[in-house]
Amino acid sequence: MILKITRCKVAMLTLASALLCVPLTRAQTVPSPKDVYGFRVGDDYQLADYAQIEDYLTQLDAASDRVKKVEIGTTVLGRKMYILYISSPQNLAQLGKWKDISTKLARVQVTDAEAQKLSEEGKAVVWVDGGMHSTELAHGQMTSELAYTLATSETTEMKKIRDNVITILMPVMNPDGLDIVVDWYRKNKGTAYETSRPPILYHYYMGHDNNRDWFMNTMPETYNVTKILYNEWYPQIVYNHHQSSPSWTKISIPPYADPVNPKIHPAITAGVSEVGSAMSKRFSLENMPGAIADNFYTMFWNGGGRTVPYYHNMIGILTETGHTTPTPRFYDPEKLPKLVAGTTPTDGTDIMYPDPWKGGESHFRDAVDYMLTATWATLDLAADRKSNYLYNIYKMGASAIEKSKKDGPFAYVIPKSQWDAFEAVNLVNVLKRGGIEITQATKNFEVNDKKYEKGSYVIYAGQAFRPYLMDLMEKQDYPTRFQYPGGPPDTPYDLAGWTLPMQMGVAVDKIAEPFEADTEMLTELTDYAEGDVSGKADFGYLLSANTNASVIATNKVLNSGGAAYKTKAAFTSRKTTFPAGSYIVSGGSASIDSLASTYGLELTGLSSKPDVELTKIHSPKVGLYKSWVSNMDEGWTRFVMDEYAFETDTLHDRDIQTADLSQYDVLILPSQRVKSLLHGNSVLEMPEKFTGGLGLEGALALSNYVKNGGTLMAFDEASNYVIEQFGLPLKDATEGADSKDFFIPGSLIKTGIDTTHPLAFGMQDTVAVSFNKSRAFVIDKQEKKGEGGTEEIKDAPAPEIEVIATYAKNNLLMSGWAMGEKKFIAEKPAMVKAKYGKGSVVLFAFRPQFRAQPRGTYKLIFNTIYEGAAE
Repeated sequence: MILKITRCKVAMLTLASALLCVPLTRAQTVPSPKDVYGFRVGDDYQLADYAQIEDYLTQLDAASDRVKKVEIGTTVLGRKMYILYISSPQNLAQLGKWKDISTKLARVQVTDAEAQKLSEEGKAVVWVDGGMHSTELAHGQMTSELAYTLATSETTEMKKIRDNVITILMPVMNPDGLDIVVDWYRKNKGTAYETSRPPILYHYYMGHDNNRDWFMNTMPETYNVTKILYNEWYPQIVYNHHQSSPSWTKISIPPYADPVNPKIHPAITAGVSEVGSAMSKRFSLENMPGAIADNFYTMFWNGGGRTVPYYHNMIGILTETGHTTPTPRFYDPEKLPKLVAGTTPTDGTDIMYPDPWKGGESHFRDAVDYMLTATWATLDLAADRKSNYLYNIYKMGASAIEKSKKDGPFAYVIPKSQWDAFEAVNLVNVLKRGGIEITQATKNFEVNDKKYEKGSYVIYAGQAFRPYLMDLMEKQDYPTRFQYPGGPPDTPYDLAGWTLPMQMGVAVDKIAEPFEADTEMLTELTDYAEGDVSGKADFGYLLSANTNASVIATNKVLNSGGAAYKTKAAFTSRKTTFPAGSYIVSGGSASIDSLASTYGLELTGLSSKPDVELTKIHSPKVGLYKSWVSNMDEGWTRFVMDEYAFETDTLHDRDIQTADLSQYDVLILPSQRVKSLLHGNSVLEMPEKFTGGLGLEGALALSNYVKNGGTLMAFDEASNYVIEQFGLPLKDATEGADSKDFFIPGSLIKTGIDTTHPLAFGMQDTVAVSFNKSRAFVIDKQEKKGEGGTEEIKDAPAPEIEVIATYAKNNLLMSGWAMGEKKFIAEKPAMVKAKYGKGSVVLFAFRPQFRAQPRGTYKLIFNTIYEGAAE
């Protein structure tokens, strides 16, 4: 390895000319971010866009033998994603070796003695990322300087890190979002809106929820990273940079707040605290006050960038650093509050905030410096304890395997026969993407007198990532916690319950005792069943209403010029009974054979019109409302519409107010607060063109649309808006409830479905709905005024309200945490259809498409759209 590069130049001397060879340091030969950007990372009012960052990464890779840039995929909008491997040249030349060692240890593919030897031989693997949340601007910029410093610095510490650690740096996790936010800042710099956020989602579909997609992996950005973390490299530490810390602090670090999920190995909890301690110590020694710990973030929820690693025996780290904008700010020291983060004193007496920041000027560069310092503390610790971290991940994996033998279960079996085989395969692939080892039966087998077909999936619990498997397959029991004795409940960080088989409507059998079955390991994501096309199809092909895949196929046929029908009742064809709501498709340019094989569908040909009443449907056209108040629920709805091939137009406030809405078969209002729907952004918050909401004009346009025959669908909070604006005889049963009496913070609630209703065709009669501080409906009684006051109108006709879904009477909580559920929502409507003029309003008290997770409730959306598209 050449440590110095020499440059020769001719110097004219007073007596003679001489050729002088002047040593050049590595830092002089490798471009710095400033050389490429024209400013120092973190300078006030300055941001690099993604093209500049790509350019810098390319130059850094070309100039340094300590950096290896690798493209790992593309984003939703087609931008390239990269990771950098940063280490010594010798280590980079043997990346395959270090990856193999990390894999063998994390997957427990060796004996204990071999693990100890490999732990001494191997290199610690640490993942560091920036740019996940694009409005948190500092970390997507900071990573360029982190890469440069780690590649060029010749300090003893940096040499040690390069020698002992393979740093995998993700410079920008969300390139699309970075450009959106940088462009917005540049356009508004120097105006009153300089520090405002864009009025659109900074991830095309998810916005801020790109850090809520880490077990579903619905987006390419998420899965591109998941492949590295849980299927290739298995880092011992995963570090996500975020912003912002509580006001009047500089950075929020580990340890985190209670509770901790008991499925996580306790050594992970200790390891997280160890990293936090290293950070705190370094900040103190470098005279960088303002590091606060034990703040809000817990270790219970699964699904975030730093929480999913816990269930893979990896130390997940999140820091939240103050000052998200390049615009400087001054904090008047005279106004220092006595408490920060609600409860933490600022006088230095709190063990989790021993060195408070006292205020003064705050700059973008401060955030960069704090992020860099926290990263150096993490990498230095990993370098010092690299053998310990490598061996520990092996020990935790081995412990998980032994725990399965001792405590069970032996395996989970996903039977081949399912209500919706499409979603069963989707569940298998969700687990597979997350690194779970899955086998498939090569022969029929029997367990506890139950027969399973060849092709059923067998997931043995005795594997290194058992915590992850069990956490996704089992129900959550979130502990009852209050802010203080007699006070309101302590709101969980994100969700309290997320059990995947419940959400996806997939039957899974948990087998406690060992059994024998002939199986083979799935080495790749599994395909759907082969599919089958049978029978003469003079009239069309029949598709079951039970599977979500039928919707994709139907839309593809319709979008290609074909025809489609839905059956109004069950019927039998060739000794097979097809449920009400089944689809019949014909014509068009879409390949029936291709649809069958792609989605594992069975299409049965019909030689003539079946003896059942049919509803003809045309290709649906959906209008999806998109507020200028960026709304993640709108993004998720748009994602589901795109995934299932519905033609969808985005409608902003002005579109609703002025466009010809009659062109749409269905309009959808995603969940959004009533006030936000009505009024939108204020002129104090946003440039005028992005202000205002639907207003009176929009409400009137929606009302006229429905009265004239349209179908309006509203989710969760938006249902209250429709009830109020349309004067529907409904109320929200949870309105005004004190959280001490009623509280369901992101849990799964048992709900009964009227499967005879056309909007529920293809549904199972009991489902888990995603209840996220949601609501329930009460159908109002009609009243009249009399001399003695208000009294019920006994002979009044019942309002035209049809109930499609009802929260269960008993045992409502399926997974998570609930208080007061029996009193406030039991046996109350969860989904209703109300006649309104010639059209109808369909209201959901919950979000049936929440984060694209509750696949078991999707059909309620699809059926409503098709009813709107009925001819």
